[in-house]
Amino acid sequence: MAEPPRAPTAAGDALRIESLLFQYASEFELRLPHLSIARGEELLLVGRSGCGKSTLLQLIAGLLDPTSGSIQVGGVTMHALHGAARDRFRGRSIGMVFQTFNLLQGFTARENVLAALLMSDTPKSDWNTRAETLLRSLGIDRLDALADELSVGQQQRVAIARALAARPTLVLADEPTASLDPENALNAVRVLRDACRDEGAALLVVSHDPTLEAHFARRERLDQLTRTANSAAGGAA
Repeated sequence: MAEPPRAPTAAGDALRIESLLFQYASEFELRLPHLSIARGEELLLVGRSGCGKSTLLQLIAGLLDPTSGSIQVGGVTMHALHGAARDRFRGRSIGMVFQTFNLLQGFTARENVLAALLMSDTPKSDWNTRAETLLRSLGIDRLDALADELSVGQQQRVAIARALAARPTLVLADEPTASLDPENALNAVRVLRDACRDEGAALLVVSHDPTLEAHFARRERLDQLTRTANSAAGGAA
């Protein structure tokens, strides 16, 4: 089986979107003429509920297919890949931090990070060291505690470590502060930004929380970049 491409390491954009169109039946339409994020850059996209934030992240990650247009991660067109090749490229090149963390219950902090390394280029002999180094750098000392034994803030740090485990080109964070109180939310954003910076990963955060804007040098309103059409029954998050 041919190996899927790895995102090129040469200078260039971590993410480039051109003429993106996504249509879901007659209920929802998302158009994004252009968006790019340089390698190592941070971008906050703020938008109201229903403007397409989560849909856009799913398109970037290759979990949804665009109706037309191009999405490139590290110079590789995600939607030119199919099946296992796409899954493997996603695992190597894109880290994801979810609103509800999506940690593997019944698994330890260490095991959650080790699971992400299954798709990486890291030699298996180095997996445990990589997981331990990342977790400790994020303040997690209870490496063998089960995920549900950790505090909410600790669970998010494990989720960040998992997202960075494979040394991705791009990290996507979907409403990363929604489950946290204001004090922990600001701390979580700082930890996420610092961790991505240390690992050299570009960071795209989508949120409806305008208080995050003061913490990002580059910030955009998604509903000003896109043209969306939602049915009266609802729309994409």
